[in-house]
Amino acid sequence: MAVTVLDQAPNLGQLYAKAAVTARGRGGDLPDTRLARHGVQVDPAHLAAYARVCGMPLSDVLPATYPHMLTFPLQMALMSDRSFPLALPGLVHVRNRIEVLRAVRAHEPLDLEVWAENLAAHRSGAVVDLRATVSAGGEEVWRSTSSYLARGATAPDGAPQADVEVSVGGLERVVATWRVPDDAGRRYAKVSGDVNPIHLSGLTAKAFGFKRAIAHGMWVKARVLGALAGRLPDAVTVDVRFTKPLFLPSTVTLATEQHDGGWDVAVRNEKSGTEHVVGTVRPL
Repeated sequence: MAVTVLDQAPNLGQLYAKAAVTARGRGGDLPDTRLARHGVQVDPAHLAAYARVCGMPLSDVLPATYPHMLTFPLQMALMSDRSFPLALPGLVHVRNRIEVLRAVRAHEPLDLEVWAENLAAHRSGAVVDLRATVSAGGEEVWRSTSSYLARGATAPDGAPQADVEVSVGGLERVVATWRVPDDAGRRYAKVSGDVNPIHLSGLTAKAFGFKRAIAHGMWVKARVLGALAGRLPDAVTVDVRFTKPLFLPSTVTLATEQHDGGWDVAVRNEKSGTEHVVGTVRPL
């Protein structure tokens, strides 16, 4: 498998534009390609801005979701390339699993690598896994799997069925209520670089079939971890399923239940009870 090492992070706005004009006529197998960056230093100002937007305490230990900020542009570069079989516009992030193997300090130089695998069948189309790994000093310290659904796409003959489910309990105990403003998508886009139009405004979201702008799933996941701050072990697995879109603005609740030394979690609409994110947080 070929590894291409980049000197800097790709520009996400340019990648979205590239993906839009090359969306038609895609197909075939996943590319046998990995993208990497070496010796990446975390910008303290960016880390502080991310913590503020996601409701996390500022620390010299990276939040479990922060390395996603570093690896996501590389994953986007893979998905926007013409060799990728699924069109990026319209891809839906349906599951994200993060494993923190040890505490990652903000001053550590980090090596990043991403690739795509597991093109699988789904009742609504096809699902692909975007994998990422982060190493420090030659030791893997963080890894993730982001599963994306391409509605209406067809997986190759003989492809397995996609597994995007995450099982949690009934979760009746509400521990927090959040009023999510209409600019939440724009604020997260500013720190994440994820300028997908479905998150930025009602007008741009409607062009992709949504009645209003929707919150980034990874922002919701980070908010959940912010609510659990101070109670997480250094080595942890956080596995969530993104169920229904969280339209902006909204008021949502967070429900938790202790389980297997960790928590089951659910973010729901306060009035309707619609689930937006469900997941598990477990010691690794």
